[in-house]
Amino acid sequence: MPSTSCHPDAPHEKLKAPDWYVSALMMDRALDAILRRVKKLDRAHDIPYLAGYSQDGKTIYIDRHLPTSFTFRGRTIAVDRFLILHEEVEKTLIDQLGLHYLHAHQIATRAEEAAANAARVTWQAYDRFMQKYVKQIGDERLQKVPADLDLKPYRDYHDYDLLQRMEQHSEHTPGLGAKFKAELKAYAAAFREQREVAKRQAARVGKAAPAANKRAAKAAPVPPRRPAVRTR
Repeated sequence: MPSTSCHPDAPHEKLKAPDWYVSALMMDRALDAILRRVKKLDRAHDIPYLAGYSQDGKTIYIDRHLPTSFTFRGRTIAVDRFLILHEEVEKTLIDQLGLHYLHAHQIATRAEEAAANAARVTWQAYDRFMQKYVKQIGDERLQKVPADLDLKPYRDYHDYDLLQRMEQHSEHTPGLGAKFKAELKAYAAAFREQREVAKRQAARVGKAAPAANKRAAKAAPVPPRRPAVRTR
């Protein structure tokens, strides 16, 4: 077992708890098993939303600007293992079960939260640390995007602005494969067309609304007048 595991030397003794009980030790063991399956961890690229995976699922990418740890109540908390768990669960649910990205992402986030809690880290503190770097990384130019980064999450999330920035930068990035560039352009073009269609539909609805309101006003029956109230 790798030395980075939570209990490299501890024997796997039978736990005195129900099978359904998710204890910290059980979560750590499950997380260790997932970490052993990761073939390659890459921290040398710019990754939107902090982490992602290759198209074949063999590489987990974590953004090069994200620190490897943060301090919580006097303890140093390594973050890679939680992000790896999220990406592995998400990728498996999408590829093996055919889930939509947003559904797989929700399940993976719950697993990530459970792992953080098992490490005695509050989700609020963990998420606050992550969101700080999501904002910074999202605002910068994407200078080093992996050639085999799986684009499905960004496509399913309908992040048109991000795909557009990635498409613009891909023209000046050496090493990106033709297939990756073509896929990126196809997604961006599809989103552009979708946005134009939505704009045209909104414009038609906007023009039709005043006329429809006028017709409705003319067709509406005139309410009967109330009889005047007599005062003595």
